[in-house]
Parts: sequence; C-alpha cells; structure tokens
Amino acid sequence: MPYILLQAGTAAANALPISGHTTAYILAWLGLFLMVALSGIGSAVGTVIGGSATIAAMKKREDVFANCMILSALPGTQGLYGFGAFFILKGFATADVNMITAAAIFGAGLMSGLVNLLSAYFQSRVVSTGIESIGNGHNVFSNTLILAVYPELYAIISFAACFLISAMLPL
Repeated sequence: MPYILLQAGTAAANALPISGHTTAYILAWLGLFLMVALSGIGSAVGTVIGGSATIAAMKKREDVFANCMILSALPGTQGLYGFGAFFILKGFATADVNMITAAAIFGAGLMSGLVNLLSAYFQSRVVSTGIESIGNGHNVFSNTLILAVYPELYAIISFAACFLISAMLPL
C-alpha cells in the first residue's frame, strides 16, 4: 500500500496510508475549503466595490453615507452563507467518509462557493451603480435595495441546496 511520509527524510517517520477513505476525506475537505474561500473572496471583492462607490458618492454629497453604507455591505452576506453551509456539512467530513458522500460535499462546496462568489460580485455592480446615482442626487435607495435582492436570491438558493444535500447524506 502506498504511503505519504509525514516527516520526510527520517528513517522512523510516521506514515499515513493512502486509501479510498483518505482520498475521500481530502476531497470532502477540499469542497469545504472551496465553499468558504470562494464565498469569502466574493464578499470581500463585492464590499470593496460597494465601499469604493460610497467614497466616490461622498465626495459629491457627504449626507449619503448611511444609505450608501447599507448598500455597500450587501455583498458581504454571501460570505456568511458559505460559512453557514460549512457548518451544515462539516460534520459529514469524517476520517471514514465514503467517496459518494465526499463527492457530494465537494460538489456542494464548489457549487456554493462559485454561486456566492458570482452573486456577491454581480450584486456589488448593482449596488455600486445605485450608490453612484445616490451621489448624483437621485432618490434611488429603495429601488437599488430591491434590485440588489435578485442576485442575493441565488446565494440563498445555494445555501438551501447545501442544507438539502446534507439531509440526503448518511450519518
């Protein structure tokens, strides 16, 4: 059986056997890492785009900070969805996880991470345009908030899908 050496170069190194369970365990955790990382990256990028638009709007009108801050924070929720989904699925990524369960966790992680990444990015484009309009004196806060919910909906659906996937996995 092949081995991965934990302490390379020593004769008495402890070794971890590579088996189907080890591969499945790594695959499951890779899915969980992607879930959190991609969601977090999307939220970080999205809030920076919204925050940058807020600063630009405040150069024109200092009184718009409160509304612009609320809008610029919206893309931050996708990172929370990825983090929440991580807690839903992490209990299934055990050392004896089978390949089917691991593939489901990996797929859920990839799906959640990508949907949250893209949802946060495109939501930030909606809110940054609204923030720019607010800075130009237009009363579009409510309309921007409503339109920003559309990309958010898909992040919520991916979170719900992770919950449904977890309900189908064996304990």
